[in-house]
Amino acid sequence: MDQPTAAQPTIRRARPEERDAIARLLGEAFMDDPVSGWVFPDETHRRTAHPRFFGVMLDAALREGWVDVSEDVSAAALWLPVPAEEAHGTGSTADDPDAGAHDGSDRDGDGDDGGEPTDETAELLAAADPGNERVVTVARLTGEAHPTGTAHYYLPAVVAAPCRQSAGLGGALLASALDRCDRERMPAYLEASNTRSKALYERLGFVFCGRTVDLPGGPSLWPMWREPRA
Repeated sequence: MDQPTAAQPTIRRARPEERDAIARLLGEAFMDDPVSGWVFPDETHRRTAHPRFFGVMLDAALREGWVDVSEDVSAAALWLPVPAEEAHGTGSTADDPDAGAHDGSDRDGDGDDGGEPTDETAELLAAADPGNERVVTVARLTGEAHPTGTAHYYLPAVVAAPCRQSAGLGGALLASALDRCDRERMPAYLEASNTRSKALYERLGFVFCGRTVDLPGGPSLWPMWREPRA
């Protein structure tokens, strides 16, 4: 007798009124992320600064790209369209989709400018934790590594709440967005922040760009690129 298969999680676009809940989700999910631990080494301060910091990237995705969430908003993925002539890093990372990382209105990638956060957004990231030079450093180094010259979709963050890890939510979020990439013949880009997530992304078709982003005295990130599948 065939065993029943688990129902696939429902993935939908985030609603504007869910913004604060998603910001809290991002802050919670990133608490154990190695890059966040380097940027915000004090755990108590990290817990306070995270919602502000990730809220800046969330607002950029809601404004310029799109945010996918699970039906109960226990998982989310942020996406930004990057035009060929605009590819500047944000200082964020994408991590294990089911473990917390480092996927508004749906603009379908055809906004006026789209693209990665501007210098103004970079300033807002720095202002989220005034005086923290590591915020500036990670933004600069990831910006230098970000590919240029080819339009693509950028994944700053995909997370699942700690209590919902290993439930397939992150994978469902990624499948939804990567299906879109394939339909639109659009490459995708992210930075993995540990070897486990790097291996997972490789199984999804991402390829390591060949040079890590090494944070001074801290962890490394793996820039990864995915060409659309036929």
